Amino acid sequence: MNMLRAAATVSGLTLISRITGLAREMITAALFGASAMTDAFFVAFRLPNLLRRLFAEGAFSQAFIPMLARHRTGSTDETGSQADARRFIDAVASALFWSLALITLLGVLGAPALVWLMASGLTDTPDALAAAILMTRLMFPYILLISLAALAAGILNTWQRFAIPAFTPVLLNLSMIGAASLLSQRVDPPVLALAAGVMVGGLAQLGLQAWALHRLGLMPRIALNPFRSFASPDARQVVARMAPAVLAVSVAQISLMINTHIASRLAPGSVSWISYGDRLMEFPTALLGVALGTVLLPSLARAGEREDHAGYSDLLDWGLRLTVALALPAMVGLALMAEPLTAMLYHYGRFDAHDVTMTAHAVQAYALGLLGLIAIKVLAPGFYARHDVRTPVRIALLVLVATQLMNIAFVPWLDHAGLALSISVAAWINAGLLMRGLLKNGAWRPSTDWGAWGAKVMAASLAMAVLLATLTPRIDWLTLADSPLIRAGLALGLVAAAAAVYFGTLGLMGVRPKDFRRSAS
Repeated sequence: MNMLRAAATVSGLTLISRITGLAREMITAALFGASAMTDAFFVAFRLPNLLRRLFAEGAFSQAFIPMLARHRTGSTDETGSQADARRFIDAVASALFWSLALITLLGVLGAPALVWLMASGLTDTPDALAAAILMTRLMFPYILLISLAALAAGILNTWQRFAIPAFTPVLLNLSMIGAASLLSQRVDPPVLALAAGVMVGGLAQLGLQAWALHRLGLMPRIALNPFRSFASPDARQVVARMAPAVLAVSVAQISLMINTHIASRLAPGSVSWISYGDRLMEFPTALLGVALGTVLLPSLARAGEREDHAGYSDLLDWGLRLTVALALPAMVGLALMAEPLTAMLYHYGRFDAHDVTMTAHAVQAYALGLLGLIAIKVLAPGFYARHDVRTPVRIALLVLVATQLMNIAFVPWLDHAGLALSISVAAWINAGLLMRGLLKNGAWRPSTDWGAWGAKVMAASLAMAVLLATLTPRIDWLTLADSPLIRAGLALGLVAAAAAVYFGTLGLMGVRPKDFRRSAS
């Protein structure tokens, strides 16, 4: 399997997901604006998303995929290997299902306390607080659905079936778009329509991946006795390996929860501005970081099981080179085009010029950390595939403290954008410490031409920055609200011109597509 082609497949499907996600945010902004009620939705949606990242895509995947790779390659014949993997999958799926069923029940019952912990600032607007509690209860079962979908994605990725897991987020976006369009005039408050869309989307994502597992003959069988589910040594081993990973991932989620709490105490709309800005930042993060991390972890796990140290290092080096080549220009472009992109996507309906300015400030602050955020997606699997979660935990704890200290300094100065800036600086600290750890333990041995490679990428990024810094301020993006197609054409034209300058400059310096090719281990 060609790693670049696999990453491109995941990235291409993720692009569709992010485009539909941006369409979802555009419709949300136009229909609901940035207000206390939209703050309430984002708070309520963040709670199950926090647990999803904690138990499903984060700690669970980091423990589950390397162990699944071991069970898959542990037998000498394919039949034995498949049977061993099936037993492992059934045991883990049963334990995950019953654990999350209990968490979901507790979350529904404890919604008032959870909302207060997440955003006590909503108490100043009782209607928004009540809506947040109601939407939390409606959406909390999403954690069960999406965590089972993450289990399915881990299995499919281990079998190198990357396409369906990369596509399934599109279903959530389409469900939320449909619900917002069809139900917002039929429910009170209208923002409840988004909560209904979340649940429909969760069911759709799980259903599609369950179908894909059935075709592979790997559909998990859930044990009916919840106590017997935890009797399996495999399930207990996954839980044991998850424990430090849960701590590592929870540190980032605790930081997010604190930031949301702080934002809820700033000007009304601050949580929404941060959320809309985060959506723009997540566009390149998902296209590059998630795609690379998805493809790298199973390959790194296989190389680790074979004790192929050279192949392991080469995989990390390839991932980091691709990260620098694509994330650095994305970082520069996002920072310089924060206002035109925000205006193009969100400046409709109830989302006014002030909202554009405030969201653009958040986007600029987020953009400064984009390279670090994407690098973490490549560097962290370098530890997880070697069953080393302790090092990322220690780093994450340090970063949590650093983030909150930076909030003390940045928020009084920059308001909600200070929260985004703290995350960006913390991402650089996190990535730097992870890189230092991989170099120290010998997992990554950089290739000898990194200096020349980096200089070429920097030069091409500088050429692109000069173009954008010259042309972007010449257009009044806010006054083009009455001509959205012209504004979109100008913004996308600048993006295309910037990409042409960047890749054209790289080409003039001798960089070719073949330089990024890499076969899977």
